[in-house]
Amino acid sequence: MLKKCREIVDGILLIDKPIGISSNSALQEAKHLFNAQKAGHTGSLDPLASGMLPICFGEATKYSRFLLEEKKCYQTVMQLGVTTTTGDGEGDVVNREPIPILTEELLAQMLSRFQGQLQQIPPMYSAIKFQGQPLYKLARQGKEIERQSRQITVYGLQIDEIDAQKGCISLTIECSTGTYIRTLVEDMGSFLGCGAHVIALRRLWVWPFNQHEMFNFDDLTRLSQPSLLSMLLPLQTVLTAILPTLKVTNMAASLLQKGQIIPFQEQSKPGWAALLTLSGEFIGVGEVLEDGRVAPRRLLQQKDAVCV
Repeated sequence: MLKKCREIVDGILLIDKPIGISSNSALQEAKHLFNAQKAGHTGSLDPLASGMLPICFGEATKYSRFLLEEKKCYQTVMQLGVTTTTGDGEGDVVNREPIPILTEELLAQMLSRFQGQLQQIPPMYSAIKFQGQPLYKLARQGKEIERQSRQITVYGLQIDEIDAQKGCISLTIECSTGTYIRTLVEDMGSFLGCGAHVIALRRLWVWPFNQHEMFNFDDLTRLSQPSLLSMLLPLQTVLTAILPTLKVTNMAASLLQKGQIIPFQEQSKPGWAALLTLSGEFIGVGEVLEDGRVAPRRLLQQKDAVCV
């Protein structure tokens, strides 16, 4: 029986996930398309949602945690006057209320109330686990588990369109990681006194990819393998956009790659940093310690193709 060799694929692909499939299904399709050894995504999108899903291949999977922590931007449509069990159009209707007159003053109050740092209680229909079980599975069994509120940040909230006849408001929301748009919409509906749920949701970007192009599977399946690989963003361009950058000599780079902590002449703030050689080659991520030395944390590693 012939073995199939998986390619050494490193980099980040920005998928435009279609409505109707899970983030994991999109991940598996991308992994198969690139014939990649290893892949992971950075932050799930519900099947109801479309939009940007960064897929990390190979060495990039080591650094997915940094992308998970970055802010995101969504477009959503909230249906006023109706609340559902799931906070979106896939749930059962639990309540209907008349929609108030949406005056400029009322809407301005809503926009002001739901920007900045907020406390949010995660929904029962979420992947958060309780005693090893995802909450959404417990919710489907009719169980309600007490959840602790979390601090989120809404950096920007604007109204794009109001459809008074349908009772819908279209919004653009720029927010911190961990924000549940369904819960935010439900809370805004409560503020307006009529309830609301999400009927459309699209993720426009994940920082730092706010200016980058997304690719859909229909287009990707038409490309040759070399063309597919050219769609990948290199790690260096991504990590240097979200982390401070430190340049080290070849000797220092060699010591870091051996797991040694090195002294560093330039003064830098403690924390994570992207490590580059003087020639600009990316070698990984390190941590600047309180005493100014640099410790290796996530370094690139050479790999061979794997036959399965």
